[in-house]
Amino acid sequence: MASFYDEIEIEDFEFDEETQTYHYPCPCGDRFEITMDDLIDGEEIARCPSCSLMVRVIYDPDDFQEKEQTTIINLEKKAIAI
Repeated sequence: MASFYDEIEIEDFEFDEETQTYHYPCPCGDRFEITMDDLIDGEEIARCPSCSLMVRVIYDPDDFQEKEQTTIINLEKKAIAI
């Protein structure tokens, strides 16, 4: 069983549109990271790339399943339009 530094709500993370990654400050000076794909897959652990700390991300997985389905629908519409 993993030990977590803290539990942080997804709303407290910053989102980087370009990399599709959520970030939250780590005490070591770097940032915890978790990607949109990780959240869609049900992952709930954000890790710091510079130290061994991890946080549990508190979020509603259903919110991210809806985003995945919307993306698939939009991609299908683009494919049909082309």
